[in-house]
Amino acid sequence: MTSAFASLALGTLLALSATVPLHAQVPENWPQVKCERWRSAYDEALKRFGRKGLGQEFIAGNDAFIASGCQSPLDVCPRSAEELNFANVMVMAGMNARLSSTFMPYACRKS
Repeated sequence: MTSAFASLALGTLLALSATVPLHAQVPENWPQVKCERWRSAYDEALKRFGRKGLGQEFIAGNDAFIASGCQSPLDVCPRSAEELNFANVMVMAGMNARLSSTFMPYACRKS
């Protein structure tokens, strides 16, 4: 990752983590809360980094994951360097939002 990208990613993560309240108990609607946190992070990442270098399949996969209530199969495969960087930012943002690593939609299956 370039230092400029790393700085932007760090800034994004700090901003996102500041908006996530810490709770001692998991709310009853935890799946909805997780999906909303993911959607917010995704929207913020797109706003900050744009879509340059992100393929239509990558964007469509992310959008489908969110549209499904974050329940669709984990099959968004980052293929370009920009997609991988974006996915890495999203994984870091997700972890900061207290989402487990198994929640993330990113996976590249071998054919």
